[in-house]
Amino acid sequence: MTTSSTGSTTATPLTTPVSVASTTSAGAAGGSVINVSALVSELVAAAEAPQQSEITNQTAAVTANISALGTLKSALSTFQSSLSSLSTPTAFNNLAASSSQQTAFTATASPGAVAGNYGVTISNIATGQQLLSSPFATGSASAIGTGTLSVSVGGNSFSITINSTNNTLAGIANAINNASDNTGVSAAVIQGTKGAYLLLSSTQPGAANTLAVSETDGGNALAALTYGTGNTANYTQQIAAQDANFSIAGVAYTSASNTVSNALSGVTLELLAPTTAATGTGTGTGSDATLTVANSTSTVASNIQGFVTAYNTLQSALAGLGSYDSTTGTAGPMLGNPVLTGTQSQIEQALYSLVGTSTYNSLASIGITTNSDGSLSLNSSQLQIALASNFGAVSQLFSGTNGVATQLNSQITTDLSSTGTLGTYSQTLTTQENALTTQTNTLNTQMAALTASMTQQYAALNTLLSSLQTTSSYLTQAFATLPQVQAKSSA
Repeated sequence: MTTSSTGSTTATPLTTPVSVASTTSAGAAGGSVINVSALVSELVAAAEAPQQSEITNQTAAVTANISALGTLKSALSTFQSSLSSLSTPTAFNNLAASSSQQTAFTATASPGAVAGNYGVTISNIATGQQLLSSPFATGSASAIGTGTLSVSVGGNSFSITINSTNNTLAGIANAINNASDNTGVSAAVIQGTKGAYLLLSSTQPGAANTLAVSETDGGNALAALTYGTGNTANYTQQIAAQDANFSIAGVAYTSASNTVSNALSGVTLELLAPTTAATGTGTGTGSDATLTVANSTSTVASNIQGFVTAYNTLQSALAGLGSYDSTTGTAGPMLGNPVLTGTQSQIEQALYSLVGTSTYNSLASIGITTNSDGSLSLNSSQLQIALASNFGAVSQLFSGTNGVATQLNSQITTDLSSTGTLGTYSQTLTTQENALTTQTNTLNTQMAALTASMTQQYAALNTLLSSLQTTSSYLTQAFATLPQVQAKSSA
C-alpha cells in the first residue's frame, strides 16, 4: 500500500511471500486450503497501519491544539471582564458621600451626584406620634369591655374585635400588634405605681401621620381608650408627629421621612438626629456639619486590585500553555506557538506602556510591579498616595485613549474576533480537523475495497488449491492400484 500526496491510498503488489501452509485451516469444511478471512484481515491491517498511525498522530496534535486554544480564549475572556471597571472614564466616576457627623446623618451617592462640600444643618428629624393612656388601676389583666376598636395612623385605619378572649389591656395590645391589616401602629403595656398604661406608637413618621382611636361599644368601658380631634383627654402625647426640618447649603427643606433622596441630586441622606453646632465643620451658612461628595478612591483601589489579581490568573494560564519541564521533558501544549507568544507580547507591551506626561504615567508609578515569575504585585500605600495626589492621572493611566486597560480591552476584543489572531487560528485548526476526518473516511473506504478485492482473489486461489489437492489425492490412489512389474530372473 502507498499513500499519494493527496492522502489517497492505492494497493501495491505484496513483496513478502505468504506461506500457504501457515494459513491452512486443517479440517476446514469443503476441503479449504487457506483461511481466507484471516489472511486478508492481516494483509489489510498491515497496509492500513502506517497511514492510520499518521492520521491518528495528526488528529491527536490538532485536538490538543484546539483544547489549548480554548483554554487561552477562556483565560483572555475572564481577564477582559476585569477591565470593564477600568477601561472607560465613566468607570472612574464613582463618587462617595460622607458625613462629618455620623451620629446626625449618613449619606450615599449614586449616579448624578456632583462632587463638592455641602453644609448641612438638621433642626429636627421626622418622628412618629406616641401616646400614653391614662392609668388603669385594675391592671393589665382585668377586663375592660367588649366591642370594636378602630385604630388609624395618617387616615389609614384598621379594626380589631374585642371580646371575652382579649378584653384586657394586655389582650388589646396584642390584638393591635397582631392585626393582619395593621397600618403602622405598635402597642405596649407599661406597669406603673398608679396602674397599667397603654402606649401607642406610630411607626410612620411625619406630621400627617397622627394617631386616632375610636370605638363601637356605645360609650362604655372601651371609650376610655379613644383618642382624636376634640378628644385628647384619655392620652398624653409623649412624642409629637412631625416632619424633618433641615437645610443643605443654607436651603431649607422639609421631609416626612428621615430617608431623603430628592433634596440634593444623586445623594440620599439618612437623618438620625439634630446636628451639633459645637463640633460642626460645615461650609454652608450657619451649617453644623459637612456633607462631602468626592471620588471614591476605595472603589477604584478595589477595582485596580481586581485587575492585578485577574492578570496574575491570566499569566499563570499563559505560562502553563507555553511551559517546559526539563526534569520530565514535558512541554506545554502551545510551547513555541506564535499565537501564544504573540498574545503574550501584545499584553506585555500594553502593561509596560507610558501614558501621558504626569508623574503617574505607568503601572510602576502607582505601585504595580512585576515579580520574577511574571506576576504582578500591588503596593496599596503607593496606590493610595497616587489616587489622593492626582486621581485624574490614575484614571487617564487606565482609561485614557492609550490607557493600559483601554489598550488591553481593545486588543483582546480584536484577538477573539473571527478575523483576529485567535479567531483565524481557530478556523485553521477546524479546517485541519475536517481534513483529517476526510482522510480517515477515505482510508476506510479504500481498505474496504482492498478487503473485498483480496477476499475475491484468495477465495479463487483457495478453490484452485482445493481442486489441485483433490486431483493429487486421486492420482496417488490411481498409481497405487497399478499392477506391479515383476523383475525377470537371469538365466
